[in-house]
Amino acid sequence: MTSKTVATSEKLVEKPRLTIGQILTMSFGFMGIQFGFALQNGNTSRILRSFGADVDQLPAFWLVAPVVGMIVQPLIGHYSDKTWNRLGRRKPYFLTGAILSSLALIFLPNSGALAGVIPALWIGAGMVMVMDTSFNIAMEPFRALVADNLPDRQRTLGFSIQTFLIGLGAVGGSYLPEFLGNHGFSLQTSKNGVADNIKYSYYIGAAVFMIAILVTVIFSKEYKPADYERYHGKPDNAHKKSGVREIIHDFRHMPKTMRQLGLVQFFSWFALFSMWVFMTDAVATHVYGLTGNYSKSIAYNEAGNKVSSSFGVYNGVAMFYALFLPAIARRIGRKATHAFSLMAGGAGLISVFFIRDPAMLSYSMVGVGLAWASILAMPYVILSGSIPPGKLGIYMGIFNFFITLPQIVNGLFGGWIMHNLYGGQPIYSIVLAGFFLFCAAISVLFVYDAGDIRISRKQQRLAAS
Repeated sequence: MTSKTVATSEKLVEKPRLTIGQILTMSFGFMGIQFGFALQNGNTSRILRSFGADVDQLPAFWLVAPVVGMIVQPLIGHYSDKTWNRLGRRKPYFLTGAILSSLALIFLPNSGALAGVIPALWIGAGMVMVMDTSFNIAMEPFRALVADNLPDRQRTLGFSIQTFLIGLGAVGGSYLPEFLGNHGFSLQTSKNGVADNIKYSYYIGAAVFMIAILVTVIFSKEYKPADYERYHGKPDNAHKKSGVREIIHDFRHMPKTMRQLGLVQFFSWFALFSMWVFMTDAVATHVYGLTGNYSKSIAYNEAGNKVSSSFGVYNGVAMFYALFLPAIARRIGRKATHAFSLMAGGAGLISVFFIRDPAMLSYSMVGVGLAWASILAMPYVILSGSIPPGKLGIYMGIFNFFITLPQIVNGLFGGWIMHNLYGGQPIYSIVLAGFFLFCAAISVLFVYDAGDIRISRKQQRLAAS
């Protein structure tokens, strides 16, 4: 797709390079988002299980996140492209999402207190929906902000630093429940259905989320409209429509690279959804050997803590691996970098099947960490070069379809597959997730990346014609 958003007579000014400190400040809020996101990924299943959900019902409750994301992120992307006020362009959405997310993190573990009025499970599911909506409001504009502010040659660095901060926040959120459990906070399920170590982890997560977002809102800058046009050009209003109609128009005319990346994202996020939903019960049954009605036992909480801390391992690996992604991509190309990382993640997930000692789970998560770092950075680096100026927010939001759709499919059928085809054994859902990451690795090799330094100029001319 060739961009029509910039007048041919208009010569654009290259955006100034940003310092490492400016890039860190710009993405610092994402660290807080991922602190809360890690708490959600590592602990929501066991919270819902403690409220009475069966293991094969978990995907249905987790459906809330992708359904909300599919609706909210394109809308937020569209309106953040149009927003210009005293606070900024993307910043109003960061701040609104942070406030709502922090409130949801506080209320979720206390859902059982209202069980006399409404079943705790449904209140908990409702809080998960509010939390996911709020995370999406805060999260989506960060991708567009990096593309807004950084020149092309710094985008891989920008997304890599953002991934480093994502990993830093996620490590803290992942390890916090086990850390509190080892330092005096009870692992026993309380009368409200949630152990104290989980409850206070969520309180701390709410504070970290809010503080990190405020750092970005207060200390980072956004270009004013006149400066933005100097660097990006004036948007072409030939196809200007209102709200949903414009989103539909842009979806139908998405760049070729985005369509190709869609298949890669489908396999990747189907796998990640399975890992987040089923890993706790897979480890509890396959590694710890728990059977029967174990969801309220201390042993189940210990398994949950081990899974949460192992998620900290993959986030820690991702945090540091992200810093090497620009150098690796320069060496072997962006697609090969992503393919290698996804294959490492697939091997890591499949290896869980062979684990009998819980301590070995951390080694499996090393491969997952390589995949996670690349998933958070490389598709966006590949995509950003193909998006027309003035459409960064909306297309980053539309790209979220390829993240939410596989999770919705998994949420609709994953529980049924686990119950009926796998005999109620969630470990096989983890193995399937590993194979899906291998499929993603193969798929990315067929994506056209116009910005890859290893593509010849002739290939670029042919692709553009």
